Amino acid sequence: MSHAARIDLADTAPLHYRAQYGLTTTVKKGKLGERLVELVFLRVSQINGCGMCVDMHWRELLRQGADPRHLNAVAVWREAPFFDARERAALRWAEILNAIPLRDPDDAEFAEVQRHFSDTEIVELGYAVGAIRGWNILNVSLRNPIPDNPPPGL
Repeated sequence: MSHAARIDLADTAPLHYRAQYGLTTTVKKGKLGERLVELVFLRVSQINGCGMCVDMHWRELLRQGADPRHLNAVAVWREAPFFDARERAALRWAEILNAIPLRDPDDAEFAEVQRHFSDTEIVELGYAVGAIRGWNILNVSLRNPIPDNPPPGL
């Protein structure tokens, strides 16, 4: 497989790119807090096989002071002792939403996420999954590579 991008996403559709970027930025500024959103972004990107996004969100979490050992365990969060109940609920809900349409969240799963999050936060989690899933689809399909030298701040 080639590691060269097929199409430059930002240059080819700049209005759409800025809108997607705006959604991502808005989600990070919401009630969930940037760290939790970045954990969700990392986990969904792992599931969807988006190397560029995994690298970006892993680096962002490191920049925020996350322990590398904890980040290495995001893929196995159920077995890892590093995540609190709220983080576990967010990661589980993110996995459930990412699996739509192959499966729908049932009432018990929804009740469980409601134990940890307000209605606004549940909607924001949905937007977070939608935003990163959109980036994952674009980056994987266009083969946007992990940059050798990431731009500053990313």
